[in-house]
Amino acid sequence: MKNLLLSAAILLSGVYSYAQNVTKQNTEKPKSDYTFDFFEGGFDQAMKEAAKKKKMIFVDAYTSWCGPCKMMNNSTFKDKAAGEFFNSNFISMKIDMEQGEGPAFAMKYSVRAYPTLLFISPKGDVVHKVLGYRDGTVLTEEGKKALALKK
Repeated sequence: MKNLLLSAAILLSGVYSYAQNVTKQNTEKPKSDYTFDFFEGGFDQAMKEAAKKKKMIFVDAYTSWCGPCKMMNNSTFKDKAAGEFFNSNFISMKIDMEQGEGPAFAMKYSVRAYPTLLFISPKGDVVHKVLGYRDGTVLTEEGKKALALKK
């Protein structure tokens, strides 16, 4: 009986240790190979940063299950020319619409489809809004439209 209890305890401690390790791996932020420098703080902080740098905010409003969002992660946000353009002209953010400040952001900015790509003034006004997947070249053109509309 003691051997059975000891075996069960060892097995359970191994499962517990494995579960902790998997949880830790899932919560650690993976190193990004994006060329876009995505802002790490909240939206309010991004607005302050945008005002300070006299830039608009670009927001990728996404969900974790969205196929076109994943395509943008795997191609658009790794496009070197697009990254250089956006890094020079915008404070870029990715906001998950189902976590953290995402649900409130989605309500405030009427985000109902994914991805929704928003170009927002430092005061919080939407200057330009685009729905759906865009490759790097087309997204750069949308960014240029947003800059022209701002003036």
